[in-house]
This record gives sequence, structure tokens and C-alpha cells, in this order.
Amino acid sequence: MDKAIADRVALWQEKVTEPDLKAELDELVASGDEEKIVDAFYRNLEFGTAGLRGTIGVGTNRMNVYNVAQATQGVADYLNAHYENPSLALARDSRNKGEDFQRVAAGVLAANGIHVYVYPRIEPVPTLSFAVRHLGTSAGIVLTASHNPAPYNGYKVYNDNGGQIANEAADEISANIAKVDPFEVEVMDFDEALEKGLVEWTPEEVLDAFIANVKKVSVPGFTAADGYKVVYTPLNGTGIECVTRILKEIGVTDVAIVPEQAEPDGNFPTCQYPNPEFREALELGLKLADEVKPNLLVATDPDADRMGTAIPHGGDYVLLNGNEMGVLLMDWLATMAKENGEDVASKVCVTSIVSSAMPDALARDWGFELRRVLTGFKYVGDQIDQLKDAGEEDRFLIGFEESYGYLVGTHARDKDAIVATMLAVEMASWYAAKGMDLYEAMEALYEKYGYYLNGIVNASFPGAAGAEHMAEIMTNLRESPLTEIAGMAVEGVTDYAAGAEMPRVGGLQKEAAQTLPTSNVIEYRLEGDNKVIFRPSGTEPKVKAYLFAKGATRAEADAIIAKLSEASSKILS
Repeated sequence: MDKAIADRVALWQEKVTEPDLKAELDELVASGDEEKIVDAFYRNLEFGTAGLRGTIGVGTNRMNVYNVAQATQGVADYLNAHYENPSLALARDSRNKGEDFQRVAAGVLAANGIHVYVYPRIEPVPTLSFAVRHLGTSAGIVLTASHNPAPYNGYKVYNDNGGQIANEAADEISANIAKVDPFEVEVMDFDEALEKGLVEWTPEEVLDAFIANVKKVSVPGFTAADGYKVVYTPLNGTGIECVTRILKEIGVTDVAIVPEQAEPDGNFPTCQYPNPEFREALELGLKLADEVKPNLLVATDPDADRMGTAIPHGGDYVLLNGNEMGVLLMDWLATMAKENGEDVASKVCVTSIVSSAMPDALARDWGFELRRVLTGFKYVGDQIDQLKDAGEEDRFLIGFEESYGYLVGTHARDKDAIVATMLAVEMASWYAAKGMDLYEAMEALYEKYGYYLNGIVNASFPGAAGAEHMAEIMTNLRESPLTEIAGMAVEGVTDYAAGAEMPRVGGLQKEAAQTLPTSNVIEYRLEGDNKVIFRPSGTEPKVKAYLFAKGATRAEADAIIAKLSEASSKILS
């Protein structure tokens, strides 16, 4: 074993006092499993633009109270350097150890003189983004690992506008963290901090205001049809409180909750991967749907920033993917804006460079402006901020990412499954009145604009050796660029690491062109309006290949996706 790693293990053996972690470390060392020991200690858990994310456990490369304290001291140092009398909003989801991490984070901030508002219950990520804005805090932190499997937890930091921190702030915080000894961080007792007023429970009024702001983007005059039913599952996460509240607000009261997935449970006992994009996570919801025969099945992920749906169609249930729901909402919201007498050409929609190419066709047809940003919803939030600064916040129509994240309205600067659920229910009801389900509505758009289909190839590279291999793959794609993929000639390459102009289609485009921040992403544009984008994941040890195909028919587009998938798998092998 490398001496540096052995020294870290010895230091943790000497310093760790938390009983569970001490017992885990003793067991790990006694096992003699060098691979596991190295994985736990070969690096410090990286603090990126999304904060921290990793498996829960002992070690420098794990989520535990010591690393949370260390990271929070780095955040505290940043806030005290940039704000006079800083404050922070803090929340957590249903993940294991979330409450422990929350109390430690609050204690560190309090010890640094930073006032902390703590949600008294688990709450969705968008309510944290809203709280930052509503309370006027200097920053926000939420303890969450989104839709990762049960062994994970994470730590996301938000700026004073409710969006995830920018690269510059993340770099400064990361540098601060590097100076902190995780075993020397001062942590004020949580109850003592409450008594001293350095920590206070977030008032209920904040959540009430969040719900009221979500309702503001409800379709004017919406009335659910008689007998309209919804099956909903929060997947043992945070969504149940806010989803049921907003559906009641819009008059949808016949909501069946999947009982096995209703209560918060960080072990996620009913689905290994609590991600609403996968049918396996929805099996219990589909079983309940067979009994109650709903108009729509909706699922939110554990931190309720992503939403998935299943559509009753032809005696079965069809799952819409994230791109399809984004396109449907975009087209429907443009329709609603037009019916409401608004100028659709003045509207701005935002999506990511790895999301479907189909919104380009909608933008050209409807006349609204489509902007493409880097992956990460903070970039969508940044476009909202630019519109707000220009006094044109009402131009924002929708932002979405292919990974099942949507935002309508400007109450938050992150994706919001609460508003997405409300609008999906309203949209499904609107189409039902026309004799169509959402699957049929999507097919109509495909027939009108062409079959823009997408796929993804994930190549996993765990551990230290995996990280090196991921870097080699991206270097090779740059230094030895491909000339063809799956027999299709490469017609253009964009290396986002070198900076690139933000793609825009349609609309007013009265603002100057924008340059995207640099990012470790490479786009290969192929003949026939097809393309492949390679990007390392920011939260998991994976390199992803995003596949884009356009066909006159679904079969034609599917065949292209299959070819691109096979070729991309070989490239990433």
C-alpha cells in the first residue's frame, strides 16, 4: 500500500472518536482488503461545483461527519470573507445520516458566527433554493445525493440567488477546505446554537410561500375533470408533503399514494435505484395503478427535484423520458401562452447541450428563443437571472434537462419536481379533454417535427485507476479526434473545454452572444443531423456518451441510436 495512504489510515485510527466510524475503520483495517482501504483513503472526497457526493462511511473519500465538518468550515470561511453578517439556509432529504450531517453543518456555521435557518423536516431541494431567495440568506446547503443508490449521501452548496455555486466560488471553497484539518474543526452543539439564536428553525411561512409561488404558474382557470385520478410515489423521499399540497391547491384530490414508498426511508427498501426514469423504481406504482386506474402516474426522486411519469395507454403504461416530457411541456406552455394572449416570440426557453435536439425545431416553428447551456441547472438559473436583471423575468417560459429536471416560474434557481408535477397533471388533463393521452400527444409532435430520439451509454470506472482511465479517454478524444462514428462521417467537433459560443435558435436574440464556461465535454456532429457528446459525470465515476438521432420514422431513428450505442461502447471500452 502507498505510504501516503497508510499514513492517512493511521491518522484516522488515532483521531476518529465517532463510535460507528471507529468500528467501521477497525473492521476495514482488520479485513486486510487493500482495494477497499485504498478506495476509502486514496484521495479527499472532491468538492466540485455541485459540492460533495460519495458513499457513506469512514475515510477521506467518504461522506461522514468529519468530511462534512471540514467542507462546512471551508464554506464558513468563504462566507465570512465575502459577506458582512452572513446567513445560510440549510435542508436535508431522507438519506441516511442526513440529520447527523445537518446538525454538524449547522454547528460549524454557528461556531463561525453564521446565522443558520434549518428546515424542521426533510424538504425538497427546490424549497431550499426558494428559502435562500425568500429569506435573503448569503448561501444555502442541502444534504442530498439526489437519485443515487442508498449507500450515497451528498452536500450541495447554493449561492445567494438560490442557484448552485459558480466554478469560481467552488474553487475558492475547495481551496479553503484544503487548509482545514477535519479533526480540528470547532462544532457548536446544535441545541446550544438553537438556544443562542445562531440556529433557528425555518418558519412555516417559508414553505407556505413556496407553495403559493408554485401555484402562480398553474394554468389560469384549470379545473380537473370529474373523476380525474393520480397515482403518486415519492420513492421514500421528500416529495409527499409538497406534491400533495400543490395538487390539493389546484383541485386534484383523488391522489393515491404508493403506501410502501410513502414514508421517508434512506434505505430505499423497495427499489435499489430510486430514480423515476427507471421502470424498476415505478413497479409498485404501476401495481397500484392497475388497481385504481389513474389518468397519470407520477414519481419524484428522493430530493424531489426530478419527476418521472407513466402514461396509461393501450392497456399498458408507457414511460415518457426526460426529453419527451421537456418537449411536451415546452410546446404546451407555448400553446397556453398564445391562448393567454402573450407574445410567444418574446419567450425564452433554456435547455442543455446534452438534451434533445427537438426543441430547436419547436423554437423555429413557434418563434420563441431557445438557449443551450452546459449541464447543470445552475446554468439555467443564470439565464433567468440575466432576464431578471434586464427587467424581463416574465420572458422565461421553461428550463429543462434530459435528466428529468424541469423548472417553470422563477421562484427557484434549481429544477423543481413540485411545479413539474403540477403542470404535468394539468397538461395531461388538458390533453384528455381533447381525447388524447400524453403518449399520443408526444407522437403527434414526432410526426410533425421528426423523430428526434436519444440514447446514452454509461461506462463506469471506479476507484483510483478508473479516474485515470476516464482522463485518458477524454484526452484521446481531443488529441486523436474521430473522423467517423458508426459509419457516419464527422462533420464538426466542438470542444467545450476550449470555450464555445452558447447555441441559440429563434426568438428575439436581442442580447449579445454569450460564451459558455469551459467544460470537459466534446461534441461530435455527424452527417444526417446526428451526433454524439462525450462527458464525464460530475457526480459518479462514469464517462457518458449522449446519443442523438433524427429519423423520418421511429424505426429509422431507433436504428441510428443502436448503431451509435454500439460504436460509443467500443470507444469507451
